[in-house]
Amino acid sequence: FRLTLAREAFGHTAAYDAAISSYLAAREGELLPPAYTASGNRAQVLRYGENPHQRAAFYRDPMVRGACVGTARQLAGKELSYNNILDLNAALELVREFAQPAAAIIKHNNPCGVACRDSLTEAYRLALQADPVSAFGGIVALNRTVDEECALAMAEIFLEAVIAPGFTAGALAVLTEKRKDLRLLETGDLSEQSSDRLEVRKVNGGFLLQEFDRGTPAAADWRVVTRRAPLEAQKADLVFAMTVVKHVKSNAIVVAKERRILGVGAGQMNRVGSARIALAQAGEAARGAVLASDAFFPFADTLEEAARAGVTAVIQPGGSVRDADSIRLADEYGVAMVFTGMRHFKH
Repeated sequence: FRLTLAREAFGHTAAYDAAISSYLAAREGELLPPAYTASGNRAQVLRYGENPHQRAAFYRDPMVRGACVGTARQLAGKELSYNNILDLNAALELVREFAQPAAAIIKHNNPCGVACRDSLTEAYRLALQADPVSAFGGIVALNRTVDEECALAMAEIFLEAVIAPGFTAGALAVLTEKRKDLRLLETGDLSEQSSDRLEVRKVNGGFLLQEFDRGTPAAADWRVVTRRAPLEAQKADLVFAMTVVKHVKSNAIVVAKERRILGVGAGQMNRVGSARIALAQAGEAARGAVLASDAFFPFADTLEEAARAGVTAVIQPGGSVRDADSIRLADEYGVAMVFTGMRHFKH
């Protein structure tokens, strides 16, 4: 008993010291201090980690303010799992990027459906159409309050969890009646980012700190490298596709049209492999679509695959020693291509 009290006392003072250290570092404007201290409050002991043989718990950072997974409130459904929390975070961080009503469906930390529309219900239905097979058992994030119409659409299939700024009384009634185990999380207003700025990744014997990747170059900062420039409608799709590809595991390729994704190639060890997956998923719909890549094309093969599938505009960071090969091939096919100068690897 005395040992338990001692542990609690020292844990409390250590958390207090960590909070002071973080505050002073912020006052000095030092994002990455020589000694990094952090603390968390255990919010939930999880049934297990990524797999049943791994023990796990979820800790909340008491220093973070604003809407995020850590501050979200669960309204209904089963207890959250380790994988649920990871996917909820991925889904929410993607959907909050958009000013328009948007829906994102996440499976294994990758988006399998994303769309923006004036209607939240329509955005969700178009996101679902991108890959209804993968969406089964997925995580949905929406950046507007869920109404009854949208709730009825989501209740049509099995989902693990839904996270949104809020739910109307009618939406809650529909989802809790039709899908009793569905986890529903409310974040509050998403118009502002949370105060969390750093991503922490644990490795054996240490950890890595980096800023979250919240950069997306504006269209005015792009460099058109082909004879043909993208049309205004294509620019909107290029912005959309590049925003989504930032949230896909590298090597990442996204094919999109009319602010909805048609195909995603994620986590392949070579870029052209990801492109082939995304284009095959898009099928005939790839004609007239745009393609986004999270990093440069090391060879012209990715551009050739896209052009043959009917893609008419491409966005990528540029920077390969063989950029000229991709540009020359794009001009031959009449494909517009822009360089952003900003890479978006995600591991």
